[in-house]
Amino acid sequence: MTEFQLHTLPNGIRVAYKQVYNTKIVHCGIMLDIGSRDELPHQAGLAHFWEHMAFKGTKKRKSYHIINSLEAVGGELNAYTTKEKICFYASVLDSYFEKSVELLTDITFNSIFPEKQLEVERGVILEEMSMYLDSPEDAIQDEFDSLIFPNHQLGVNILGTQESVQRFKRQDLIDFIDENLDTEKIVLSIVGNLDFKKVIKVSEKLLSDIPVKRRVKTRLSPTEYVSTNHKIDKKNNQAHVAIGRPSYAIHDKNRLPFFALVNLLGGPGMNSRFNLSLREKYGLVYQIEASYSSFMDTGFFGIFFGTDPQNLNKAMRLVNKEMEQLMQKPLGLVQLKTLKDQLKGQLAMAEEGKQGYMLMMAKSLLDLEKVESLTQIFDDIDKIDQTVLMDLANDMFDKNQLSSLVYV
Repeated sequence: MTEFQLHTLPNGIRVAYKQVYNTKIVHCGIMLDIGSRDELPHQAGLAHFWEHMAFKGTKKRKSYHIINSLEAVGGELNAYTTKEKICFYASVLDSYFEKSVELLTDITFNSIFPEKQLEVERGVILEEMSMYLDSPEDAIQDEFDSLIFPNHQLGVNILGTQESVQRFKRQDLIDFIDENLDTEKIVLSIVGNLDFKKVIKVSEKLLSDIPVKRRVKTRLSPTEYVSTNHKIDKKNNQAHVAIGRPSYAIHDKNRLPFFALVNLLGGPGMNSRFNLSLREKYGLVYQIEASYSSFMDTGFFGIFFGTDPQNLNKAMRLVNKEMEQLMQKPLGLVQLKTLKDQLKGQLAMAEEGKQGYMLMMAKSLLDLEKVESLTQIFDDIDKIDQTVLMDLANDMFDKNQLSSLVYV
């Protein structure tokens, strides 16, 4: 079976479609290669504000009609903003496929950002911001970004600041979209049991009239990284810890093997090295994770956990010990095979989630100009050897190059 099919409209918008059988649900989303890193300093939070305001009225729909349009037929409509992407997406019975694409097109390209709704949504976002600030496990991740990427938009909270959100006007949204929209950097991604000819027909009907637009802005890369260590007195019941540094970009050959290494260290599996040591053996944490995100020109490696302040030093020693072991001792053949098998299984399970696959397909096209098949990814995983992993551990886990932020 073909992994996916691709069709490019005259205006540059691409339509990616994967057919899956035995389902009556279609998942579709419009993803744009625009994110919070594309904001100027005075625009901090504007991409996320756009995501919210897109639902507040278009040239032909009021807010209630947008919210109710798919909900009334049992569907779901949602959106999200990241450092480099904005996505509007829906899941609905396939008989409402055209209706869902028409609605997504409308809120993406025809929102009018009513002044009255703008004031209401400003309050909603300020409350969302307060909620994050009141949650130390969320707040530390956002503040840690600013340590890793100082004086750069990658280090700014996607929500922006209270000051910037208070300043936004309707014209700011219009200008931001005009400055950043590029129809060649937009993907309509679809997963469902539809005829591809119908997918193309609907897409051309609804998206072909979108005017051609080319983005002239270029993304500025972060400045040179310098490790730093901060401790802040928050008077919390727990000490919250973030450790990390910049890492490999999307196109770096080390991206997949480093993802595997981070998965071994503190991935979602209960058998991660951090979990087996700090939680299962010593009972020092409820949850500990290591994560890796790649951007177009850099990446982010982070470790996050909370522990009793009295156990902070011990927990930090154990974290360093697990990283040092990977730096000093190569994995055995059985350990390496287990790592590869686990990673393959996790990726295959993720692909079973049809909505997640739809979103992944769009992101891959925007970032890599391709969608890799599981077969290809598995082949690449099989090529990872102990030497590569050990070299990456020594490159990324050097404690002199790691930054830390601790809330106590």
